[in-house]
Amino acid sequence: MATILNIETSGKICSVAICSDGMVDFQLEDHEGMKHAEVLAPFVEKCMEELKRREKKLDAVAVSIGPGSYTGLRIGLSLAKGISFSMDIPLIGVSTLQILAVKAMFKSLDFTGEELLVPMIDARRMEVFTGVYDFALNEVERPGAKILDENSWTNLLEGHKIVFIGDATEKAKDVIRHENAIWIDGQNPLARDMMALSEKMYREGVFIDRAYSTPEYLKEYQTTVAKKKF
Repeated sequence: MATILNIETSGKICSVAICSDGMVDFQLEDHEGMKHAEVLAPFVEKCMEELKRREKKLDAVAVSIGPGSYTGLRIGLSLAKGISFSMDIPLIGVSTLQILAVKAMFKSLDFTGEELLVPMIDARRMEVFTGVYDFALNEVERPGAKILDENSWTNLLEGHKIVFIGDATEKAKDVIRHENAIWIDGQNPLARDMMALSEKMYREGVFIDRAYSTPEYLKEYQTTVAKKKF
């Protein structure tokens, strides 16, 4: 099995994890807010020290590519590209929504596998980045930005139990009130949650371009410019 360094910087938590043989060998997390630019490089350095201590060779680096924080995604992808270039190893890009979807699968032994998975990432106000997946991670609805209201996913909720997960579930519960909605609150994507996806992509040779790959923002980044005062 491959040894993969996983990097997750799409949200509030900055995390890294070394995974091999279906196990997490080493992990580090920072829960103190958006300090990714400060903590990520030292985290990676500690990972490299741990690999040396264990006498293991890194086979690939995987990074969450969005959607999520514009700045966080750029920081994670830039460092992952640097590692890929310097060590001449493959670069794997993992969807943040799929990371959350996989995390949801393992949250309950009561799931039948017939449920649908809706990961959602807060995009401010009543907007979320989201998609709909089945338990094989097939897209039932393509990922995109969505404004939440009382009619969100009603067509799917009528015929399926839907598992909602992510940092936007609290506000979603305020408007989506259906007996088939299952809520998993307080969950953020973490590097250790990437293991199953990054190992699968490595086995299948699904890599992204070291030079030209970009984060999947799902929405055009917008900035505001202060008006000049005369």
